Amino acid sequence: MTQPIRAALVAGASLLALATAAAAQSTADLYDLGTLVVDGTADPSDPVPGYVATTAATATKTGTPILETQQSISVITGEQIEDQGATTLGDTLGYTAGLTAQPFGTDPRFDSPTIRGFNGQDAQFLNGLRLMRDFGAPAFEIYSLERVEVLKGPSSALYGAGIPGGVINQIQKRAQFLSFGELGVGVGDPKATEGFVDYNHAFSDIFAARVTAVARDSEGDVEELTNERSYLGLATRWAPVAGTQVEFLGSWLKDSPITPAGLPYDLVGEDDDEDLRSFYAGDPGDHDSDREMLNLGFSASHELTSNWSVEANFRYQKFDWDYTGFYVNGLGADGDTIDRGGNSTSEDSFTQNLDLRLNGRFDTGAVAHTLVVGLDARRYGVESETGFRYADPISYADPSYDGANLSDPWYVSADDLTLEQVGLYAQDEMSFGNWRGSLALRHDWTSQTGSTYTNFVGSSPVDQEDEATTGRAGISYIFDNGVAPYLSYATSFDPEIGTDNSGNAFEPTRGRQWEAGVKYEPLGFNGFFSAAVYNLRQENVRSAFTDANGIGDFRQEGEVLSRGVELEGSADLAEGWNIRGQYTWNDTKVLSGDNAGNALANAPEHNASLWLNYDFAGVTALEGLQLGGGLRYIGERYGDAANSYDLDAVTLVDLQASYALTEDLGLSVNVSNVFDEAYVANCGSFGCYYGDGRTVQARLTWKW
Repeated sequence: MTQPIRAALVAGASLLALATAAAAQSTADLYDLGTLVVDGTADPSDPVPGYVATTAATATKTGTPILETQQSISVITGEQIEDQGATTLGDTLGYTAGLTAQPFGTDPRFDSPTIRGFNGQDAQFLNGLRLMRDFGAPAFEIYSLERVEVLKGPSSALYGAGIPGGVINQIQKRAQFLSFGELGVGVGDPKATEGFVDYNHAFSDIFAARVTAVARDSEGDVEELTNERSYLGLATRWAPVAGTQVEFLGSWLKDSPITPAGLPYDLVGEDDDEDLRSFYAGDPGDHDSDREMLNLGFSASHELTSNWSVEANFRYQKFDWDYTGFYVNGLGADGDTIDRGGNSTSEDSFTQNLDLRLNGRFDTGAVAHTLVVGLDARRYGVESETGFRYADPISYADPSYDGANLSDPWYVSADDLTLEQVGLYAQDEMSFGNWRGSLALRHDWTSQTGSTYTNFVGSSPVDQEDEATTGRAGISYIFDNGVAPYLSYATSFDPEIGTDNSGNAFEPTRGRQWEAGVKYEPLGFNGFFSAAVYNLRQENVRSAFTDANGIGDFRQEGEVLSRGVELEGSADLAEGWNIRGQYTWNDTKVLSGDNAGNALANAPEHNASLWLNYDFAGVTALEGLQLGGGLRYIGERYGDAANSYDLDAVTLVDLQASYALTEDLGLSVNVSNVFDEAYVANCGSFGCYYGDGRTVQARLTWKW
């Protein structure tokens, strides 16, 4: 480990000791969080009624109002998640500007939304700390979340390594100083039986605990693919004295996701799309999946004075997965025989995340400052082995599922890697009359050690160190009528994990963005609207190619451009309406490298959605009824970096209805893709994948 990393860790340990000692102090006053139902200006981790949140935890780490933040951010509230019946991150993000929520269609293993054209599989955070994994963040249980926040554009100034597209921060439900509960069951088509519970109890004025649990058994359009999921979450909140708070956020998740094997590109369009969507090119007798994830998180905060405070946020993650699945290679000359292969992975990883902050407020003349000085440290270790295997072909017209005769691996790769990152950062938010400004600067040190192995090259040692300075600057003006134009500039970097097949470590990617926009928070009703234009570039981009042995590999070259316009708005109206809408224009282009002139994969130029929800409260005959529905438009796009696969635009319709049977008992029904539109979500070198067909989910919920 380098001397700068050691020094930074020593500084972090000192700050943690300060936070711990401060938390142990005692005063006579009690810290009161108030009631469960709060408005959008309170702590961003607290529940928000409706669809409009006016503060966010992600953009500045200080809870600054979104109106005063010089960067695009979208908040999907818990009520919107519930109304839309979301069970995956892709479901949750389907009505959010700047994103393609499910670019790879049905895949219960993990979520890979694109953000401003960039793959977001490594941009996912939990409670402000990154979910680490080499092949994309594992799917987290959506029922356990209070909200999801999407910060768009480079965000390394506060979060260190990351893609230039942005950050997706999933915020768990926290313990509240109010007792309440929810218990429910659900059934669906395709099969989706579930039971869920969310119980919070305030043991006293200073201690509360919350338990969240889910048991779900589901299958997709391919009935051979099932997934059994168990989730248990525990949150506690202890506020022993005024200005001091300690929280625990733990979760355990166990499931068995299997992805569809895909279909050869040449078969798409040759048969009914619904039949193709439900076909499985793998074999139930050979596929297998056993995945388990444990998260243990702690946070502490203490007010040193009325203007200064310290915060500490830590999470340990343990992830284990054994997986065997299938992929397709192509279609035989007879137009029926599908060539296929199998892939197996064994993965064992851990992540340690720590973020320490000193917060202060002070004035310099007429300028008010909100200062954050922080250190975060991240350590990720992984031992994994992946093998590709030959498998017998399968007939599309007359498939046989009596074993695929999987061979021993013909290609094997293995990683034994440890990635360490330490960053020191400072942020100053300034207020002068109606002017708002922000400056953030950060320096990161990263090291990557260990080894990689392939049976073609052998073992290759990895020992690489990188460092980078990133920043963000923004300015805005807050008019008295709630309009706020802004301008910002931000940079990012991301050290790539692993090596190419020759054992060469990848250089970090670097991004930079200009963004201008206007935000509007009406004075006469509860709403929030935003418009943004941006120009975003990334360097050292990896491109895929096939080496002399016929093995897929990556090399770094080139630069990509993403520019666009995003319009988004949410409103909770007194007449019972909840509305959320967005339109996105995203123009992407590879400026240099193998794919120069091409658009980025899974980046539609046009994307739009609109969701309406109406509550008949106050209408005597229909009291207790709520109806909602939405449209999602996903424009034409390419399925791969070479732009070899054109994907058609699609419009999807969703519906929702709920009815309060009694004051505490309610029934809800959600229908996604009402007209069962069969569409190809993605095509690439491993085949084509369909989006979800019609899904129906009914839930009976008792709340108290």
